Amino acid sequence: MTFETLTTCRSCGGPLATTVADLGLQPPSNSYLRSAADIPAEKVYPLRAKVCGDCKLVQIDYDVPPAELFHNYAYFSSFSDTWMAHARAYCAMAAGRFGLGADSLVVELASNDGYLLRNFVAAGIPVLGIDPSDTVAAAAEKVGVPTLVEFFGRAIAERLTAEGRQADLIIGNNVLAHVPASNDFVAGIKALLKPAGTVTIEFPHLLTLVEHVEFDTIYHEHFSYFSLLAAEALFRRNGLRIFDVEELPTHGGSLRLYACHAEREGVADGAGLAKVRADEQRAGLGELATYDRYAEKVEACRVSVRAFLAKAKAEGKTVMGYGAAAKGNTLLNFCGATADDIACVADRNPHKQNTLLPGSHIPVVSPEEMMARKPDYVLILPWNIKDEIMRQLDGIRAWGGTFVTAIPLVREY
Repeated sequence: MTFETLTTCRSCGGPLATTVADLGLQPPSNSYLRSAADIPAEKVYPLRAKVCGDCKLVQIDYDVPPAELFHNYAYFSSFSDTWMAHARAYCAMAAGRFGLGADSLVVELASNDGYLLRNFVAAGIPVLGIDPSDTVAAAAEKVGVPTLVEFFGRAIAERLTAEGRQADLIIGNNVLAHVPASNDFVAGIKALLKPAGTVTIEFPHLLTLVEHVEFDTIYHEHFSYFSLLAAEALFRRNGLRIFDVEELPTHGGSLRLYACHAEREGVADGAGLAKVRADEQRAGLGELATYDRYAEKVEACRVSVRAFLAKAKAEGKTVMGYGAAAKGNTLLNFCGATADDIACVADRNPHKQNTLLPGSHIPVVSPEEMMARKPDYVLILPWNIKDEIMRQLDGIRAWGGTFVTAIPLVREY
């Protein structure tokens, strides 16, 4: 089987010669199977991250067609209590900081099930969601969030602008990484933004991916993995200026960028900008040697997981997983885990229950079913919300159950 892979950077056109992590052939991480009958038709693709020799954008070098990734999308943001609280806090901050009101328009790109925009709706602030998945868009409409089912880019932005629907605030939470044509996407933001408008963009920070070996956040839906260094180059190329940065705990460590039109005057740089630039320089994110060393740490994690699963099996202990998350699927498939190693994975999302995980084919069940089976170990796959999950499942302590995470190495709690 041969695949035509990228050789030049999707952002600046520079060379892609240095491999950051080669995770083998894997199915798309959200392509859950309805039954074992679907296994023969399951598709796999290369999952390999490389770094641009020029702008240092880390990116996968094979693009699965977006329509295959996001149709009938199974990820619903509202099933994470932590993420819902994050959204509420953001909306309260943004409404005050940017003076939003009944005459404003807030547009969210990749608005999912309306989990964030509904907070603005409740405050009487007009909104528009844009999301390529008809599944989550339908859920958003039910909570009063008008949503366009589209892949966002320059053409859609120009159409909305021509209709008089320019935005005072554009939000993009965990979407920039999901875009194969990054220049078209950022050019669209430029076109849709009012002259005095603001853009906020959140994404998992490449610095934490590197420092904490968070390779499981690499999957086909994430075409790129951004540092501030790479993001500034992309925004600058498309007429936008990043003027402030916040560091967030979400997704194991994220950045929230604040940007405006490059020609806008009177917007001073925030203190966070200089700090994150300095942190990235200190960590060597501008040096190719930093990425050369990463693969060894990724392999150490695989060895650690395989040893844990083998030990549990030898001792007759049952291992079950929690959280049918994309990052978990990357980890399980890279480690070669199957239902012989992990009996099932529990998830609160009913859209994922009674399915099989892509690649590993581990069955997904409800949390109640998992608890009834009394596992000896619960492997928390979305480790970024492990504290929330450990509170929800504290009942496993009653029979001596133990929580486990796998990144960067196996750890028991």
